[in-house]
Amino acid sequence: MSSKKITKNMNLAEVIKKNPKVTEVFLNHGLHCIGCIASAFETIEEGAKVHGMNDKQISKLIQDLNK
Repeated sequence: MSSKKITKNMNLAEVIKKNPKVTEVFLNHGLHCIGCIASAFETIEEGAKVHGMNDKQISKLIQDLNK
């Protein structure tokens, strides 16, 4: 994974493109954003909220993405 820390304000598609291994983390959190057209325009937080995640769940997602 990249040495740059992943944040909730990063673009979903860019994070996946730069760090393909995070795909599994997104899937484990119920986010199937890999092929979604919206991922090109949404931040991680926006995508997570569309899927019903709350702030605590988003924080856990970001933590797991950075492991």
